[in-house]
Amino acid sequence: MRLMRLFCAGVTALLLSFSAIAATQDLAGVKVEDSVTIGGGKLPLNGAGVRSKATVKIYVASLYTQKKVTSLEDLLAASGPKRLMMIFLRETDSDTFAKLMMRGVENNTSKGDMTKLSPSFGRMSDIFSQHKSYLAGDVIAIDWIPGTGMVITGKGKQLGQPFTDPEFYKSMMAIWLGAQPADQHLKDALLGAVK
Repeated sequence: MRLMRLFCAGVTALLLSFSAIAATQDLAGVKVEDSVTIGGGKLPLNGAGVRSKATVKIYVASLYTQKKVTSLEDLLAASGPKRLMMIFLRETDSDTFAKLMMRGVENNTSKGDMTKLSPSFGRMSDIFSQHKSYLAGDVIAIDWIPGTGMVITGKGKQLGQPFTDPEFYKSMMAIWLGAQPADQHLKDALLGAVK
């Protein structure tokens, strides 16, 4: 009887350790959680990957959605909250980061839409310039919250007011998931096409 209890306790401990391992994955030394909580709701991980430029690893990005998405169109059509999170792997100048993001938007947005959305891009630029740089371990989250809009948090604090225009959110997500993404391998990873 005692032996059976010890055996059961051992098996239980082993299974719990496997579930803890499955709860996160490690990318470039960063623990990526299998879910996040937004507004009281739990969002599972859709996919995660490393953003690299040439051979330099810049940040780990992860995408969280209520249901599996495999394209930008799926993401935009999905109801409920969504989160794209970036955890920096190295110090990154905020001006350089903002310029890279703008280039990603320009590569995936028509000139007409760029003109229409220019006030929002100005606000976004102001938001990212609040910090001189982002250090290794710093986190930026871009959340879409129904009824609120797109909320950007950086270093644990909300940056600016929400962006309420869904077209602006679309242009931002196109940086990573558009037809001309900043990093094709990262796009595939965020959409769960790469394990």
